[in-house]
Amino acid sequence: MSQYQPPLADIAFALEHVVGYPDIARLPGFEHADLGTVVELLEQCGEFMAEVVAPTNRQGDTQGSTLASDATVVTPNGFKQAYHQYVEAGWGSVPLPEEFGGGGFPRTVGLVIQELMTSANMAFSLCPLLTQGAIEAVLHYGDEDMKNRYLPKMVSGEWTGTMNLTEPQAGSDVGALTTRAVKNDDGSYAITGQKIFITYGDHDMAEQIVHLVLARTPGAPEGTRGISCFIVPKFLVNDDGSVGARNSVETISLEHKMGIHASPTCVLSFEGASGYLVGEENKGMRSMFVMMNSARLGVGVQGLAVAERAYQQSLAYAKERQQGRAVGAEGPTSALIEFPDVRRMLMTQRTGISALRYLMLLDASYVDLSTNHPDPAVRTRADEIVGILTPICKSFGTDMGNELTSLALQIHGGMGFVEETGAAQHVRDVRIAAIYEGTNGIQAADLVGRKLGIRSGASVLEFIATMREVEAELDNAGERFASIRQELVRQFDALQEATAWMLRTGLSDPNSVLSGSSPYLRMWGLCTSAWMLARAAVAAAGTDDAELAESQLVLARFYAEQILPQSAGLLGAATAGSTDLFALDAQQLAGPARRVLN
Repeated sequence: MSQYQPPLADIAFALEHVVGYPDIARLPGFEHADLGTVVELLEQCGEFMAEVVAPTNRQGDTQGSTLASDATVVTPNGFKQAYHQYVEAGWGSVPLPEEFGGGGFPRTVGLVIQELMTSANMAFSLCPLLTQGAIEAVLHYGDEDMKNRYLPKMVSGEWTGTMNLTEPQAGSDVGALTTRAVKNDDGSYAITGQKIFITYGDHDMAEQIVHLVLARTPGAPEGTRGISCFIVPKFLVNDDGSVGARNSVETISLEHKMGIHASPTCVLSFEGASGYLVGEENKGMRSMFVMMNSARLGVGVQGLAVAERAYQQSLAYAKERQQGRAVGAEGPTSALIEFPDVRRMLMTQRTGISALRYLMLLDASYVDLSTNHPDPAVRTRADEIVGILTPICKSFGTDMGNELTSLALQIHGGMGFVEETGAAQHVRDVRIAAIYEGTNGIQAADLVGRKLGIRSGASVLEFIATMREVEAELDNAGERFASIRQELVRQFDALQEATAWMLRTGLSDPNSVLSGSSPYLRMWGLCTSAWMLARAAVAAAGTDDAELAESQLVLARFYAEQILPQSAGLLGAATAGSTDLFALDAQQLAGPARRVLN
């Protein structure tokens, strides 16, 4: 099992040359976050994650979190100590508002910190990720008293946060929740109900847990229109800000999961617990979407980050493992890395990881533009692009996380299937990422159902036109870039054809559009990945680093020629409609009835 090595050179190149971070650092409010400062900061962060957090990964998997007899959760050995060092170092507060004790750095920088921490230990990283989502909801919709009472210690990490959305009978259908919120005479609410799948719903790493809970007040409209959002702290907060009496929130059980064993996934019971309204009654979906959109990009990063950790391990194994004799080899045996199919798997991982990193950082950079650019028109357009990229980053990012970690295990051969090597943990851990924070099917439905129709399709078509600007850049870059350009032209044409079909069909036959939404989103993932790799190759060619320029060209060419062609192959599935999906009834899907032959 190899030690995690933060890919800081790759990250620095991405920030400087691919996603335009120097322009982000010039936005109002980010002047203190210039590229040099950020790179130095990330070097220190990478060192911390590799030395303090990464060593807890294996222990967390084998030991897991446990529920004690007093209904409190105990995290694995070393987690509490690592978290306290994380809080003391201030890594969680870096991208959060200075007003509440944060560093005021761009979201782009915070996303890199998330990657480094998730590669070090995905289960550990979930606690800060959920806390950030809760912070953003309170920032957007909490009143001043609520912000001052909760945010300083949440920003510092001394208090952690959760999102309480899912209920046993509702699943992803948030509008079906039944948790009740009855107003008390003092203006607080009594919250009663049960929530499931609550990540870090209880733990021993922090003195306070701030639950953000969706509930329904008496007489509220049905469905999502009647949902409100409440802060329900584990402990009540005294007027002086100190932690007071225990609230009526109890952990009933912990889920026994396929992976991320160290992350306690709790079933929580609220029995008349004291809750405090965030925003207005029946407007809780706004708070939920703030939390979810923040978390969705972070979950996309999980696919990237675990794939990076798995790739490092598979590359080390491929270099060391001697087995068989490669073509032209002089010795009796060869390292696995000398065999073409192993090289193909390693290159698939390498290019996929680079593309995902560029995509995640691009999305984050548009988040920063949407919040800090002085021109309202630029902010509006950036927000539209975030809307397009976020479901792609979440869905494609986690799908690729699954596929790339599986390749890493495959390189290990039979030893990968043996738990002691650690390769299997990556596969088990990352599998959840395609499911939570809105399944990948929900992301695809969001893309075609909400984002595609913005400005009658003009928003998406403008983004495709922006991507196609790279065609001229590749043409000007020279003959060695020709195959990249040729394949991108072909695939962009296919994506435009699929988009035109979606826009043409959506109003009259939404079920057909939804039926093709997942293949369509994957087309987007493949095309945006190839586009970003092509941009990186052109940018690297303009530097004075010949080795960097050559490696980026090879990565972009490999992806364009060997991975990207899958996109056009999905055109038929994206535009096939719904007829065959619903042609068989449930009994027919089960297969033909057994016939008894006489």
